[in-house]
Amino acid sequence: MRSIYCILALVMIICLGCEWRLRPDDNNQLESQITIDRYDVTERLFLTTGDYAALQQLKTIYPMQTRILIEDVLRLGLVSDSDIDIDFLSFFQDSTLQKLLADVELEYADLSDVQRQLSMAFERLKAMEPNLELPVVYTQVGSLDQSIIVNDNLLGISLDKYLGFDYPLYLKYDYSEWQRQSMTRQYIVPDCLSFYLLSLYPLQNYKQATEIQRHWHIAKVQHVVNTLMGKHFFEDEMVRLVAARLKGQSGLRLDEVMALSM
Repeated sequence: MRSIYCILALVMIICLGCEWRLRPDDNNQLESQITIDRYDVTERLFLTTGDYAALQQLKTIYPMQTRILIEDVLRLGLVSDSDIDIDFLSFFQDSTLQKLLADVELEYADLSDVQRQLSMAFERLKAMEPNLELPVVYTQVGSLDQSIIVNDNLLGISLDKYLGFDYPLYLKYDYSEWQRQSMTRQYIVPDCLSFYLLSLYPLQNYKQATEIQRHWHIAKVQHVVNTLMGKHFFEDEMVRLVAARLKGQSGLRLDEVMALSM
């Protein structure tokens, strides 16, 4: 997961343009409805009150999400460790993390707009890839580490990474202006799509690839995301080149776009 994050972090550029469009009839009921599972609500209940019932829900209803958070995101140990529940609770007693939990609760009391955008984007993606299996999408609070987590068919959103350009903790911990531009609500869906597409189409032989080959691969992903969003999110010279190469071609499958050579 971290390798995917690193690839994106290196080359994602805030942008304004893309020509290719793919819009379903917005008046039709979407077939690819996405439901966002609010794992963060149960997580927050346990981490702020120590509620035992909430802990049991984390273990029984969300076993994979909890394992990913504890082992892969926070790196606290194994979920099978005898004291892991205490370690998990203790870790979040830090005042900064308690502040994050409270601010996420306030900012993201309602996620209906994000859920609607995700559903529309995945409807368009299904038009490009009809056999695509929709991911299980959930929200969590991490520790200002990873923004999007992809594990098999799970797609996790760390809401603590999307609290706004001027969020005080981002300024306190010296996130750059460039970084903070994408740490906003409007970037949740394009980031979800970017990481998800990279999980489906990872760059083969990444270590042996040249920088331009890596950039080209990311540019194709970003072009697809621009298309799915129906809005201009990512653009640089390479993304514009992908758009130019595909101009006038409609009905392309996702694998055809991702197979486009330089």
